[in-house]
Amino acid sequence: MHTFHNLSIFENRRIGVKGKEKGHRTPHALHLTINGGDMMHIVLVEPEIPQNTGNIARTCALTKTTLDLVKPLGFSIEDRYLKRAGLDYWDKVDIKLWENFDDIINEYGAEKIYLATTKAAKSYHQIQFHESDILVFGRETRGLPKEILDKFPEQQIRIPMLDIGRSLNLSNSAAIILYEALRQNDYPGLR
Repeated sequence: MHTFHNLSIFENRRIGVKGKEKGHRTPHALHLTINGGDMMHIVLVEPEIPQNTGNIARTCALTKTTLDLVKPLGFSIEDRYLKRAGLDYWDKVDIKLWENFDDIINEYGAEKIYLATTKAAKSYHQIQFHESDILVFGRETRGLPKEILDKFPEQQIRIPMLDIGRSLNLSNSAAIILYEALRQNDYPGLR
């Protein structure tokens, strides 16, 4: 059983689980299919800052990348900052809302997953990415939970940077790694 929703950010509805919660209506499915085939995914696990998610949604729209959001979110889907950061791209991005990370593993499989973390030994440029890979990012303040990192010790990647106690902004990190993956695959479907 799928526990995700495809959704439009601008729908004036509350999000329910497949429409089963009392008083909730199931959102429309939005599908972006360009040139068919598999798409890359960016997964945000429990994102906290709406502007980052909005910026990442814009990047996803312009690269035909699916954006997967894992609950709980640190903001409302209707947040004005989320909408402003995504500008007029919300109707062009395939967004899926998931109850938990295990549901993503069950849906897509574990072999395509790469976890972005400052704790990784391997740099993102050392990976051979494929068109349907899944790039996973954690919360802005804490990164990915230990229980997720422990499941994928060989699939953790990092962006090289100085070790001064902070990391790059989440939306910048997502764009850097996504564009390397797209470059390796000759920017499929993009011009």
